[in-house]
Amino acid sequence: MLSISVRSQLQTYLQNIRRPVELIVSPGDSPASDEMRMMLNEIASLTDRVTVVEEPQDDDRRPSFSIRQAGAKPCIQFAATPTGPEFSSLVLAILQVGGHPVIADRTTIEQIRTLERDYHFETYISLSCANCVDVVQALNMMAVINPRIHTTTIDGGIFRSEVLARDISVVPTIYMNGEMFGEGRSSFQELGARLQDIEMSMKAAMHAVGRP
Repeated sequence: MLSISVRSQLQTYLQNIRRPVELIVSPGDSPASDEMRMMLNEIASLTDRVTVVEEPQDDDRRPSFSIRQAGAKPCIQFAATPTGPEFSSLVLAILQVGGHPVIADRTTIEQIRTLERDYHFETYISLSCANCVDVVQALNMMAVINPRIHTTTIDGGIFRSEVLARDISVVPTIYMNGEMFGEGRSSFQELGARLQDIEMSMKAAMHAVGRP
């Protein structure tokens, strides 16, 4: 599935993993599921620090897979086989979950690290969408920085019924905790600033009614 040159480059990148990573697969019975399995197994064959595990998960989206430190709670999920531009998002997520440092604006990193509430993001993408990559990678980085953030990248081509049900016409489209959060391209700094504003507003509202 991966070309010889890509396998060689990927093997070099995977040497930056510092702690074991597990790719937890929720398979389906479609060709997309077979493609997903093939890609993940091929990646795992290039390093002994990545393992593919098929494990029952409480998730209606199949096929999908999560990325986690070995034995830890998953923070990043793909309901997609991230090929094309999104392949870099997958590789970067594996590296960062595996201990490779997140390299981004330090102020935004600290903003994300100090968030105290739970945020569950769902991002609908197209695998041919160049603008989706920045959003997917930004949210994945946030999930690595703060365990209260969970993010799922969803291929609208596979989960067409969700796209129709939510009347999604633009990619990327982001939902946060089940509510529309944004459409189109956004940077790590922009998303971080929005989350900080949301958290500060919620704290102010709670303080106004006498609750911590």
